[in-house]
Amino acid sequence: MLDIHFLREQPEQVKASEKKRGRDPALVDLILALDQQWRAELKKLEELKHTRNVVSEEINQAKKSGDKALAEKKIRQMKQVAEEIKEGDYTAASRLQQRDELLKKLGNVLDKSVPEGKNENDNKELKKVGKIPKFSFPIKDHIELGLELDLIDLETAARNSGARFYYLKNEAVLLSQALQRLAIDRLRKKGYLVIQTPYMLNRAALEGGVNLTEFEETLYKIENEDLYLIATSEHPLVALKKNQLLSGEELPIKICGVSACFRKELGAHGRDTKGIFRVHQFHKVEQIIYCLPENSARLFEEMQRNAEELFKELGIPFRVVAICSGDLGNKQALQYDIEAWFPGQNGKKGMYREVTSCSNCTNYQSVTLNTRYLNKEGAKEYVHILNNTALTDTRPIIAILENFQTKQGTVKIPKVLWKYLGGIKEIGKRTTERKER
Repeated sequence: MLDIHFLREQPEQVKASEKKRGRDPALVDLILALDQQWRAELKKLEELKHTRNVVSEEINQAKKSGDKALAEKKIRQMKQVAEEIKEGDYTAASRLQQRDELLKKLGNVLDKSVPEGKNENDNKELKKVGKIPKFSFPIKDHIELGLELDLIDLETAARNSGARFYYLKNEAVLLSQALQRLAIDRLRKKGYLVIQTPYMLNRAALEGGVNLTEFEETLYKIENEDLYLIATSEHPLVALKKNQLLSGEELPIKICGVSACFRKELGAHGRDTKGIFRVHQFHKVEQIIYCLPENSARLFEEMQRNAEELFKELGIPFRVVAICSGDLGNKQALQYDIEAWFPGQNGKKGMYREVTSCSNCTNYQSVTLNTRYLNKEGAKEYVHILNNTALTDTRPIIAILENFQTKQGTVKIPKVLWKYLGGIKEIGKRTTERKER
């Protein structure tokens, strides 16, 4: 959430950002009013506690002097003050809770470059990279190719697990592993620390990285446990430094997160119900950076560049879009998406679809998680936290199948992946004999 100190000092800037997001900026005034009431209650409590100390001393003096009547009078006064303190504590706690609950509803202050818009239709294309393939034959989508080449099993998964689940088979499994290893190897060379995360988080840790009201249609809750399955390794990785005070010298901390991801996808009802484009589980290699505030803009560009380089190496055509104000989540101040070209989408006319998201969340998550650092003056400040997908497995597999399919019904493997597949350069059709083996 936003730092309350920043909100007190820059309310108009926050209002302007909320208005750009298409929201009512009046919420800012309501939060500040509750904040003022809370601070007034704290001041009143300080005065009452001072009075309690004074009366306590007066009781002691009355008892020492033998003035029983005065002592009893002061004891009655003390009981009244104690009751007022109790009521004041409750009121202050209530005001603080109300303030912070509403504070979580405010979005991060938008970067100046964020395009204004209402939804994904208003996202701004920044550039296109790569050449869209032209086919001289009727193409197949990833479902047709996956079934014909014995790479996926959707029917069995549907029977055993339900919709949006899948079995990966044969070279598809190797592709999944290869894509992850490619991303890990590239990020390790750039100095990123590789961490495989827990696949479950408790509510306190999860709330630091994500607004649960925004993700209630996405997250799986473990029954009778204070645990949730993670939707991305971002969540356990931003909780990695929860309630810690870092030194400025150790920043930036660059992390390559490796995990499975689990998503309900209830909000995507009716969309991408077939195949492995929008699924309940997949694997992902994530980039996370903790950094000094003055470096977050530069490191945002670095993370975006890392992801683009991976798709360039794979030879998958893509475009980069800046997410507009109305399409951004609360935590993001700025977000770029890479959208890969999928020839099998849009009735096999092809279209760009999202495969990575790069977000600068500034200090929005670190305020909630209480992750700070000591600056050069010895003062405590909140770190900036950034996240970006390096590669997932399922969507890039789709892009490889559809972009590199041949007239013969085979699929050529991007050269950069050959070594991870034991030298396999092309996926061909399986004979009956090979299937039985």
